Amino acid sequence: MSAGIELNGLNGSKQKITAEAHAALDAALRGGTALEGEPGYAEASEIWNAMHRRKPALVIRALGTSDIQAAVNFARSNGLRMSVRAGGHQIAGLAVEDGTLMLDLSLMRSVTVDPAARSAQVGPGAILGDVDRETQVHGLALPVGVNSTTGISGLTLGGGFGWITRKYGMTIDNLLSAEVVTADGAILRASETENPDLFWAIRGGGGNFGVVSSFEFRLHPVGPEVLSGLVIHPLDAAEDLLPKFRELCAKAPDELTIWSVLRKAPPLPFLPEDWHGREVLIFAACYSGDMSEGENAMRELRALGSPIVDVIGPHPFVGWQAAFDPLLTPGARNYWKSRDFLTLEDATISAILKAVKTLPDPQCEVFIAHVGGAMARVAPNATAFPQRDSHFTMNVHTRWDSADQDGACIAWARALFDATAAGAAPSVYVNFMPDDEPDRLGEAYGDNLARLREVKARYDPSNLFRVNHNIQPQEAAAAAQ
Repeated sequence: MSAGIELNGLNGSKQKITAEAHAALDAALRGGTALEGEPGYAEASEIWNAMHRRKPALVIRALGTSDIQAAVNFARSNGLRMSVRAGGHQIAGLAVEDGTLMLDLSLMRSVTVDPAARSAQVGPGAILGDVDRETQVHGLALPVGVNSTTGISGLTLGGGFGWITRKYGMTIDNLLSAEVVTADGAILRASETENPDLFWAIRGGGGNFGVVSSFEFRLHPVGPEVLSGLVIHPLDAAEDLLPKFRELCAKAPDELTIWSVLRKAPPLPFLPEDWHGREVLIFAACYSGDMSEGENAMRELRALGSPIVDVIGPHPFVGWQAAFDPLLTPGARNYWKSRDFLTLEDATISAILKAVKTLPDPQCEVFIAHVGGAMARVAPNATAFPQRDSHFTMNVHTRWDSADQDGACIAWARALFDATAAGAAPSVYVNFMPDDEPDRLGEAYGDNLARLREVKARYDPSNLFRVNHNIQPQEAAAAAQ
C-alpha cells in the first residue's frame, strides 16, 4: 500500500490522498485498486491507440455497481479528476490521463440474453465481440460497430452504427434502459419512463452524465449467416465507380449496407499477390435478410466494373463482425478526421482520390460509410445524437507505427479534411473525434447541445465527469462565452 498518493484535482491543483484513505478505499472495493507496478495496473491503463500512452496515478478496477459508486464518491469527496475506461478503444484516448484517478470497467464483461424477450443485459466492460457471440447463440443481434474489440459502453454512449443499422437502427435506438451512477453517487435507472431526461442524454451524449453500470438492449433476429463480403477494384476505377456506389446507396433496401474503403491492399489470402500493397477501392457489403433476396439486392454492386476479386457469399455473422479486426489491432498510432456528407459530391470524390494516391503509410485508409434506413426515421431531437438524415460518414483513418511519422501522417489527414470541407454537412460523429477537436462539439450535437447542458447541470452540476468530449453544465457554459 502507498505512503500517500498525489492526484490531479478538479480545480487544476494536486490533491494528496493519505495512505489511510487509500487503504480504506481499497478495502471497500470488490475489485480493488492498483498503483503503477502492481498487478492489474498495466492491463487497465493500456488502451487501443498507442498515441495515448499515459500513466494514471491510481486505478480502481470495478467488479460491480458498488465499486463504481465507491469510485464516484471517492472522486467527488476528494475533489479529484477521474477518467473512465471501458473498452479503451476511443480514438481520443480520453480513458486515461497522466496523474489522474482512473475507473476501469473492463472486468465487467457479462452478457445475459433473454431469447424470449429478445433482450440482453450487458456489462459496461463488454466488447462488441462478447455481445455478438452471446446473442448469436440465440440467432439474435444488436446493431453495433464493425470492430469486435470496441467497447460497448463508448460505442453506445456516442451513438453506435454498423452493418445492420439501416435495418434495425443505431445502438442507442435499441437501448431499453441503463443503470447509471450519477455524480452524487445515486444509482438510477434511466429509461423512457424513469429519469427520461437522463435516458435521452446518454443516448449520444457520451459519459458526461454518469457511469453506466449496466445496459439493457433490444435484440433482433439476424443470422447465424448473412450474405456479406468484399468486392475489390483497382483504384484507377474509383473515379467511375464511386458515383455508381452513391447511386446504389440511394436506392438500397434497408437490409443492404454498402461501404467503401480506399487504401493500399493488405495481404489478403484471396487477393492475387501482385496486388498486395497497391492502391485499391474496396466495396464491403452486408445483407441482413433472406439470402436469395440478398443475391438480388447485391447484383448491381457485383456487376460494376471488372473487379480484381469478388468474395461475397454466406458468412457467419459473428465472423463478418470481426472481419476488419486484423486491420485495427491495438498498439499502432492512430489519428482520425471525420466528416458527414448528405450526398457524396463529385468534388468530394476527387479530393479523396487525390489524397489516396499519396497515402503516408500503407496502413492508412479512407473509409466511407453510408447510413440511413431505420436510423433516419428517428427524429433528430428524440435522442442526444442528432444527425438522423441518410448520409455518408467519411473517416480519414490515419494509422502508423513510429512516432517519427506523426507529423506527416497527421498533416495528411488534416489536409484531406480541409479539402472536403465544401461538400460537408455541419455535423460529426462524436465517436470519431480525436482529442484536438473541442471546437466541434456544436457539430456533434447541433440543436441538442443546449438541452444537453441543461441535463448536465441537473445530474453533474460540478462537472465531475469532464475527462471526455466534455459538455459543460449550462451555467458554466454560459460563463465561458
